[in-house]
Formats: sequence, structure tokens, C-alpha cells
Amino acid sequence: MKKLGFLSRSQIQKLHRLGGERNANRVLKEMSEYLCSFRQNENIYYLSKEGRERVGCERALKKTLQANHYLMRNDLYIACGCPSNWKAEVKLEIPAVVNVIADALFVRDGIYYIIEIDHIQKMSVNREKVKKYRKFLKLNVFKRPPVFLWMTTTEYRRRELMKLCDGMNAKVYLKTDFK
Repeated sequence: MKKLGFLSRSQIQKLHRLGGERNANRVLKEMSEYLCSFRQNENIYYLSKEGRERVGCERALKKTLQANHYLMRNDLYIACGCPSNWKAEVKLEIPAVVNVIADALFVRDGIYYIIEIDHIQKMSVNREKVKKYRKFLKLNVFKRPPVFLWMTTTEYRRRELMKLCDGMNAKVYLKTDFK
């Protein structure tokens, strides 16, 4: 949780191979002094003050609408095999030319994987991000072309993102692809 922020019970089960729902709930109950949770289809967990102190986490989280953004990003983290060099909220910048904040990023076999989560943002924001990424590509910033992994919420938005990313090495997933 220090690395990923909010985690659903099912994500914790997958990450830590906790087996069935009952066992996962038992383990989480034993850790309750270090965790806070709220209900949203299933329980969503994050570190309490005691939990943050225990693991040396300085970032305090509270229940927020942003939790869904974290959960979607975590689904991609798990689907990508939990890369050890995964970094969230990474600023990519060529000073005075272009900058963008990727939702997450990792490198595998010398190829950058840039993660973008489209939960509730406007398509105009996505359009602007893609323009910036195209500028990075045009300036040959990457030794090898990066892979862009998007996650969105509807089939319509998936089609729109695929159009925006035409000609780029991009894959667009739906949130429901990972349930």
C-alpha cells in the first residue's frame, strides 16, 4: 500500500496470493490497526496513521473520488506482472519544450511502458496528453518507441483513444477487462 496507495481486497488477494475471500478477509482483519477502509463494490484499503508509521510512508491518503484512478492503475500494475521499477505520477520533461505527467511508467527490456488512466477526465485532456507524447516521439527522446497502455471505462472512450493514438504503439483496455 505504501507503493500503490489504495488497494481493493481482490487486488490484495492477487498480489499476495491469499487464496479465497475468507482467508483474505481474515488476514486483513488481523492487520486492521494499520489499515483504513471504505466500501465500494468491495472493501478498499489504505494505510492508517499507524500503518504509515510502521512502513515509513509519508503520504497520507483519505477516502476520495481519486481512489478509482488508483485502483485502475493498480489493475494494470498487476496485469503487467508487478514490475519492480514501476513509478507512479512521473513527470517527463524537455525544459521549455514539452512536459507531461504520466500516471505510471516502467521499463522492460529497454522499452518504456507509459501508463495512462482515463477515469473521469475530459477527452480534451487526453487529446492534449497524446499531443505531448507525439512531440516526445518526434524529438526522438526514446531509444526505442515506448508502449502506451491506456485504461478507460467505456467502449466509446476506448475507440476515441485508439483514434487519438493512431500510429503510436498503444493498447487501450477497459476497466472491465481486468475483473
